[in-house]
Formats: sequence, structure tokens, C-alpha cells
Amino acid sequence: MTPIHSPLADDAHKVVTEALRDALVDLIDLSLAGKQAHWNVTGPRFRTVHFQLDEVVDTARKHADIVAERSVTVGSPADGRAETVARDSQLPRLDAGWVRDDDVVATFVGLYDGIIARMRQRAHDVEDADPVSNNILLDAVEELEKQYWMWQAERA
Repeated sequence: MTPIHSPLADDAHKVVTEALRDALVDLIDLSLAGKQAHWNVTGPRFRTVHFQLDEVVDTARKHADIVAERSVTVGSPADGRAETVARDSQLPRLDAGWVRDDDVVATFVGLYDGIIARMRQRAHDVEDADPVSNNILLDAVEELEKQYWMWQAERA
């Protein structure tokens, strides 16, 4: 027996659940990538990049929480377990160890490029099925695109 009943029709629920599940995995993995790079960045721009990575983590965690809460609100348990993220994430893996500041910047430009494209597609996919989830995903895209711009400016 499901304790939370979805306010969405079955077909809409399926589309929304998949989009939110995949968005949650991407956002959790983005926060983990941000922390991994934050701890190991080196180079002349260490301090700037180090603090910029804090913003990555804060934004990703904030939106992951909003996405997870929307998922349970529409009747689908959120799954942010490490094994789920490791198995399902579409983000490229970061190498272990020290990483130069220039490499961090290039890596995060690439990470944001991919995650934004996937988040925009998810927002599009749920637009008719659930405008509320669409709005949540678009809010995340807005902040991710701002950070993407900042990473690109860092590289310019």
C-alpha cells in the first residue's frame, strides 16, 4: 500500500517521477563533484575556485532538496542513496587526487553544459504533465546557468 497518493494522473506521474529522479541524481552528484574538487584544488587561483565550488555545492544541495521533496509530494519516494547516484549519474567522474585550478574550471564548464541540457529536457518533458515540477526544474536551470556563465568567465 502506498501511503502517499499522487495528485497526478498515472501517465503524468510516470513522466514526472522519472524526470525528478534523474534530476535528483544529477544534483546530488554535482554537489559531490563540487566537494571533491573543493578539497583538492591547487594552483594560483586556488582561493577563487575553492570558494566558487562552495557555491556549486550549496546550489546543488538546495535544488536537490527541493526536487526530492517534490518527488515525495507527488507520491514517489526520493532515492538519493550513494549506490543510486553512483549507478545512475550521467556526470563524468572526477579523478581522485590533486587537481589544478585550470582543470577544475574546464571540468565544471563541461559538467554544467551537460547537466543544464538534461535539466532543460526534463523541464520540457514535464511541462504539460505537471507545471509545478516544470517550475521547480526551471528554477534549478536558472541558477545552474548563472553558475555556468561564471565558470565560463573564469576560463575566458
